Amino acid sequence: SVGKLPAQIVSSSPAGGSFQNYMLFLLSINSARNSILITNPYFIPDAVMTEALLKAVARGVRVVVLAPGKIDSRLTYVASRSHYGELLLGGVEIYEYQAALMHAKTMVIDGIWGTIGSTNFDNRSFALNQELNLTAYDGGLTRRLEEIFREDLKHSKKITYEDWQARSIFERIWELFAFPVKEQL
Repeated sequence: SVGKLPAQIVSSSPAGGSFQNYMLFLLSINSARNSILITNPYFIPDAVMTEALLKAVARGVRVVVLAPGKIDSRLTYVASRSHYGELLLGGVEIYEYQAALMHAKTMVIDGIWGTIGSTNFDNRSFALNQELNLTAYDGGLTRRLEEIFREDLKHSKKITYEDWQARSIFERIWELFAFPVKEQL
């Protein structure tokens, strides 16, 4: 516990073989009953995370992802967008932030539990990088994270399946280059 806030620091490190943040994210998604709000600049979920998100939607959970509309790595941007189709068809809402580069890394579950920290939603961050997140079971903190999320959505573009299908041939070619390295991102 941090002060009076019911919170915990969760870290992942390749040195210790720790996948704590991966398990934290996965268990949180699997336990959600009402809503999952994810803000992440490197949103590249693996097959297990994708399935968990789709199962959440299937059980009636509103899943909303806020990803960047602009990013400092074209390859990462394309790798992230390449799997939007399955998520969109499964009912996941995806928005791309338009105002500026986005660096926030948060997740709020059911408006009562949240995490904020350095963990990206990708394999590299979960398995290879040294990461640290603060997780809290606190209505005040999660309400504030939700407020920020709603404000950021005002500066974002909702991506529809039709939008995703209409991506350029240039982007589709980039996806071919991104596919072999996607697991490394």
